[in-house]
Amino acid sequence: MPRDRTIAIVATLDTKGHEVDYLRSQLAELGTESCIVDIGVIDPPSVEPEITREQVAEAAGTTMDAVLQNPTRQEASDVMVRGATALLQELVERGDIHGIIGLGGTQGTPNCTSVMRSLPYGFPKVMVSTMASGDVGAFVDIKDITMMFSVADILGLNPLTRRILANAAGAAHGMAMASARVEVAPDDRKVIGMTNLGVLTDGAMKAMAMLEARGYEVIVFHAVGSGGRAMEQLMREGVIHGVFDYAMGEISDELFGGFRAADANRLTVAGALGLPQVICPGGSEHIGLFVEPNTVPEEWAGWTHVFHNPVVYVPRLSAEQMERIGAEVGSRLASTSGPAVLMIPTRGVSRYSIEGGPLHDPEGDRRFFAALHEHCPSQIEVVDVDAGVEDDAFVEACVDRLDAMMRA
Repeated sequence: MPRDRTIAIVATLDTKGHEVDYLRSQLAELGTESCIVDIGVIDPPSVEPEITREQVAEAAGTTMDAVLQNPTRQEASDVMVRGATALLQELVERGDIHGIIGLGGTQGTPNCTSVMRSLPYGFPKVMVSTMASGDVGAFVDIKDITMMFSVADILGLNPLTRRILANAAGAAHGMAMASARVEVAPDDRKVIGMTNLGVLTDGAMKAMAMLEARGYEVIVFHAVGSGGRAMEQLMREGVIHGVFDYAMGEISDELFGGFRAADANRLTVAGALGLPQVICPGGSEHIGLFVEPNTVPEEWAGWTHVFHNPVVYVPRLSAEQMERIGAEVGSRLASTSGPAVLMIPTRGVSRYSIEGGPLHDPEGDRRFFAALHEHCPSQIEVVDVDAGVEDDAFVEACVDRLDAMMRA
């Protein structure tokens, strides 16, 4: 394959021109070309870009003159993000760029990462940001963006900034040189998307081995909100052909305030696309809450609980709450159009709730399973399996069902 690579650099050249020019020089030393995209608005650029701010505005359906008539950060950002997104998507599709680096602070970081989130999985994305030492969830969301903390403000060159920018150049260059791609295997094996939680990992590993032995590739997603959403996005993009939705904790956390919450689309996408799916309520009997080490939140005092680790408090949900989850699951599956089956492990939906586990509650489970039966739409078969969620018998039953649907 050709080794010539071009990295797009996205920044405001009225404030970060010198830093961008240095980054370009570092890429050149590595043998990589640059395509500088100016998303600045107010002052003239201090270096010459390959894609000017005027071209960016035009790609957004307007002009810089129009943007500057009554410039506000919000309106200008919207224009520059839309224009840069359109231009970079086109460059990616043509194979003209092979990675992207963004530079920014409180304004540039959301703007650059918004552009990055529109680009395909696997396409190298490096964001050098003053904001990268905190919670970067709003910037990364469900895309594979590498956040690099700039340590110092991106304002002038100095011994520290030069090294950070050189590292960013090396990271993007190295990523662009990698040959692996996000694509269906060359032997046309089907890809299964599978969700997992730490309380299901033994079962997930068994399922992976069984599915791979039957000729499938498996992508496992940590079902902590972003994981389930990323799996569903890859369904939309055609990468995933069948689903083993083994973990359902994202629904519980969305309803009752846990950190694993996903969004209102969770559990609806595979059904809307008509993909074969096996659904399991794994890990749905509890929620996860971030707490001070080994501290029980006042509002959850008195609940049966376990600490997943010192800072994650895990309370067992009540029977009434479990019934509400059952109704919500049924509602989200209502539009399912493809082959689907809901598999219920009647001896416990996680290692915490099986007999002997710290969250064992047979009556709560019974009412939950009854609610799932009651609310599950008629086009989805519901199967009770007399086993725990990680038991060989349950995992094999799920794999058998999915394999049969995939081959039908």
